[in-house]
Amino acid sequence: MDAIISFFKNYVVWLTIPEFTITDILEIVIIAYAFYHIILWIKDTRAWMLLKGMIVLGIIFLVAVVLEMNVVLWVFRNAMVVGIMALIVIFQPELRNALEQLGRKNILGSFSFDNQRGKNERYSEKSIQAIVKAVYDMAKVKTGALIVVEKEIQCREYERTGIPIDAEISSQLIVNIFEHNTPLHDGAVLVRDNRIVAATCYLPLSNNLEVSKELGTRHRAGLGISEVSDSLTIIVSEETGFVSLACDGKLYRKIDADTLQLKLAETAKRNPEEKKIMWWKGGRKKDEK
Repeated sequence: MDAIISFFKNYVVWLTIPEFTITDILEIVIIAYAFYHIILWIKDTRAWMLLKGMIVLGIIFLVAVVLEMNVVLWVFRNAMVVGIMALIVIFQPELRNALEQLGRKNILGSFSFDNQRGKNERYSEKSIQAIVKAVYDMAKVKTGALIVVEKEIQCREYERTGIPIDAEISSQLIVNIFEHNTPLHDGAVLVRDNRIVAATCYLPLSNNLEVSKELGTRHRAGLGISEVSDSLTIIVSEETGFVSLACDGKLYRKIDADTLQLKLAETAKRNPEEKKIMWWKGGRKKDEK
């Protein structure tokens, strides 16, 4: 009995729950809220790719520490300060956008761990059919088009260069946007979560020297956005009427309607970790041949 009492005194008593004050609870809520939304911001921008690279570098650093690789550790120590400054310069647009969103955000209405509106799919079958129909209707009459279909990484930086639309996806609307001599036909259309969010968006041009010289600016822009995001970009050639698809930095030319529909169906699926976890009821409901 004495041994049991001694055990509890030495090893268990100190495990008592500390006293909590209102200040402590507020600190936990603020830190959890900030940490969660920082993760969401990283996942919705190119910073998600950067985070993966940093994890790889972290693993290399740990291996260097364990194996005592002094030269590798010296490189890490000297590159640290320069690397932090470089990250601030590279991600200046994303950081500025994050601060702008923080200023516009409804704080109370945002207290939800809501990532992708709780839907199991990004795009419905109706939206996919509308995109495919519009693309091949335009291809028949050689109407040039550039449609960016977002996946996990949101192209907010390029969305701001266009004109906000925020309309339900329909084949008639897409065809009308790209009709010749209309105010919105020049540039790219950005599609996100069953909505056309913006038109006349300017996209980055690819610097890939292996791209055929016969391809114009529209194809280079479609390939360029696929190099900096995980989006699926559909290009309709104004000269030939051929439909091309850019994804993962590769360009697939002369694809048919069945192939396009299959690729869009794959894009529509969400990963299991993207599902909604909510704890506040008032949260948002809101060139290969």
